[in-house]
Amino acid sequence: MAESAEHVFLSDTALQIMESASKSRLFGYTEGQRKRFDFSCDLKKDWSKVVSGQTLWKHGGDGIDKDLRTLLHEEDIAAAVYIARHESRNRSRLAEVTQDYLRTMPGSLSRLRVFWVPTDFDADDAKSRQTVRNILREEITKDLLLQVALGGLTSTDVARFASSRRPGLPLAIMSHVKKRGYRNHRHTAKELGTNLNALQFETERLSIIGFLKSDSPQGGLYSITDSGNAMLDICSRLRDYLHGSLGHENKNAEFEHICKLLGIDYPSILKTEPLLIGDYRRNITDPTALLLQHVAQADADGSVEWPEPYFNIPSTSETSAANGA
Repeated sequence: MAESAEHVFLSDTALQIMESASKSRLFGYTEGQRKRFDFSCDLKKDWSKVVSGQTLWKHGGDGIDKDLRTLLHEEDIAAAVYIARHESRNRSRLAEVTQDYLRTMPGSLSRLRVFWVPTDFDADDAKSRQTVRNILREEITKDLLLQVALGGLTSTDVARFASSRRPGLPLAIMSHVKKRGYRNHRHTAKELGTNLNALQFETERLSIIGFLKSDSPQGGLYSITDSGNAMLDICSRLRDYLHGSLGHENKNAEFEHICKLLGIDYPSILKTEPLLIGDYRRNITDPTALLLQHVAQADADGSVEWPEPYFNIPSTSETSAANGA
């Protein structure tokens, strides 16, 4: 049976949203081979995470069992996306099927992300297409990309991180842990040239936020988490903003959209605003200003190895087509 125009639009739009979000340079993107799926892609940083999905538009819920079985039994998928028509029978059937998986495969079910599309969506109507595209962009960015590509980073995490009273030090600690590890407080304080008590306080604080983790109940041997890595990447792009090199005219719409979801309104802070320790004019109430002060101070101190931006990698089919041309 030929796929409907709505089915094709929804599958293609999901990929377009993820590819567009990758222009934030916070992660790379490669379209995958669809094979058994309606859409598939690979999100890349210093790891690779496959996102695959199915789209349900017609069939009245009859294909839900098969779709979920196809998605959830694939072990290599980091996120299983299901885009479905918002009908009561679809929701009812999905609830029945997921209850079965909740009992038998709860780990696999945790990878499932479901996005509902209004039942009156018409792919032939331009206004309807734009409305659905906007809905999916907001939901996929918040519920999928922030979880999968940015380690579950939240606006609360960002605000708590920015509220540290030692500008630059938390970033220096995370950068050091990522590149050199963390043997103990005294050794790390000596390497960073900072006060032992200050380092211990900030390290434990980063652990509470969730940016550092330790396999030891007493702490000590720390490593950086996925959300901690994401915070470093975001701060590196904010450094680009302060240097005027974020993008064309120092703008990056995709990065700005992700930042706003995380409570970071960096365009509201001028590059010329006082951001360094010692300037009494610093804004110490605005969370975004505080975050940029961390970035500016760490940059001035030379205490951080800033992560490079991520760029998209051509898919195998794109490479073959280019070589053929």
